[in-house]
Amino acid sequence: MAGHGARGRSGGRPTLEEVAARAGVGRGTVSRVINGSPRVSDATRAVVEAAVAELGYVPNTAARALAANRTDAIALVVPEPETRFFAEPYFSDMLRGVGAELSDTEMQLLLIFAGSDRERQRLAQYLAAHRVDGVLLVSVHADDPLPDLLSQLEIPAVISGRRSAEETLPSVDSDNYGGGRLAVEHLVARGRRRIVHLAGRLDVFGAQRRVDGYREGLRAAGRPVDDGLIVAGDFTEEGGRRAMTELLARCPDLDAVFAGSDVMAAGARQVLREAGRRTPDDVALVGYDDSAIARHMDPPLTSVRQPIEEMGRAMIDLLLGEIADRRPAVSRELEKRQVVLPTELVARASS
Repeated sequence: MAGHGARGRSGGRPTLEEVAARAGVGRGTVSRVINGSPRVSDATRAVVEAAVAELGYVPNTAARALAANRTDAIALVVPEPETRFFAEPYFSDMLRGVGAELSDTEMQLLLIFAGSDRERQRLAQYLAAHRVDGVLLVSVHADDPLPDLLSQLEIPAVISGRRSAEETLPSVDSDNYGGGRLAVEHLVARGRRRIVHLAGRLDVFGAQRRVDGYREGLRAAGRPVDDGLIVAGDFTEEGGRRAMTELLARCPDLDAVFAGSDVMAAGARQVLREAGRRTPDDVALVGYDDSAIARHMDPPLTSVRQPIEEMGRAMIDLLLGEIADRRPAVSRELEKRQVVLPTELVARASS
């Protein structure tokens, strides 16, 4: 009976040798059929596949990966403290997109934090041992040594957000420049005159591009650009509070705020309330990310949506292509490996 085929002669799971004996072919022929090699006749393929079905043979993917010099594992590396990872929706949305795209593959996903010097040292040793097939790197700062380390080790890698306009590694980003301009255009259209910007960390290229978009939005509306109305934070709620406090002191007559993240916008709203400023009556407020925080704020927050889950999916697609094609980066067209996804403004009651 077919049900008896689930065990091999030894009483355990069927082996490749037992499939070969049942099909009357060599072990190498069975291996070629299982791995989809074209160097097998249709008749032989049919016999081997029948033997596989009869015995209930399941390929040993770990052994196959070892033979192919692969680990079937990908690392998602976050060069930030764990506290920031769990506090900001950006990271959980990115992880959700990555996980969804990997679900149809045999790849395992490892989440690695590298926010301290000690963690980075340990990560460098781990990567040098080539224990993963590829790396996804998120939240990269301009001076971060990890991307260069990955290049030196020749480990396929994709980063979320370019380090600069001259990025050499494959990357997935959103249109931060366009997003910054959208935010200002929206506030100008609402009749706001004194628009300030709570920027993110300016050693992050995406934050720099949002500032560029903010400036261009003002210029396009015929407004003067005053860099005194830009204060850098660090994408955290506390950073938003500090930047908002500073800007209220500098510009008491401000009537609109564009924050570089929804988390910073939440901090800014708290300071505005403490100062007796109503949103949106006195001060319109726009965030960035369109996270769950934006939807749950009071009033609900207008925000620039970047497609974070889609970015995670695109990173996996790009990385799997890099793993499959291990030629040096210089031999491939870099332009096709720099993905920029569009942003859009989602208007709500805060503006």
